[in-house]
Amino acid sequence: MLRSLPVAARVWSVLYVVDAVVLLACRAAGADVPAEVAQWLAMPLLAAAVATATRWPRGRLVTWTLVALGCSWLGDTLPATSDGDTAFLLMVGGFLLAQVAYVVAFAPDARRSVAYRRPVGLVPYGVVLVVLVGACAPHAGALLVPVAVYGGVLVAMAVLATGVSRLAGVAGAVFVVSDGLIALDAFVPAWHLPGQDVWVMVTYLAAQGMLAVAVVGRNHAARRARSVPAPVVRAPSPKHDNVVALVG
Repeated sequence: MLRSLPVAARVWSVLYVVDAVVLLACRAAGADVPAEVAQWLAMPLLAAAVATATRWPRGRLVTWTLVALGCSWLGDTLPATSDGDTAFLLMVGGFLLAQVAYVVAFAPDARRSVAYRRPVGLVPYGVVLVVLVGACAPHAGALLVPVAVYGGVLVAMAVLATGVSRLAGVAGAVFVVSDGLIALDAFVPAWHLPGQDVWVMVTYLAAQGMLAVAVVGRNHAARRARSVPAPVVRAPSPKHDNVVALVG
């Protein structure tokens, strides 16, 4: 797919990948300042890739995906302006807006999603949501309600993503894993995952990247479908009508 993209989109895509590698390397090395800067750059780079890979009018799916990436950038950057619970709420608030934007983007494809095509497939999503909220509840305190609301919207996004494409469905599930790791680390004292920050960023960057690829791919497929000329139906000639009448 990369070869079919405009040059500008290829450049932004490569820059996103390079930034992601730098970010992960810095997280692994414990270099917090350059890692934070790289994280601030990630979503603008990905948004630029999506914007230059699609053409105006971009439609609802692409437009709201760009809004979601913008809100994700707020979730990445706003926590640096505060600390403690306030920083956490700013992060949750930014990403809650991002998940709402993704829900709006994916909603028109709801009938193609697992919710309509295979309702039993909703069970794993429900189980994950209940387990995560239940694990966080004893120590979440006043933050339990915003965490539960965010979890519900996050899972709704993941379910609706299955209607966009298989890749988008995988991306939605990976996003749930990423945010689940954050919740467990924040509210479950016994939770300890070696390389926690790296795993959170790997899943986050992968999920956002896969969603972007899926949305661009869907946009290109829709444009190709619209560009295919409709079959020409020729009206029967008078001579043909006369022959049919004689035979009849």
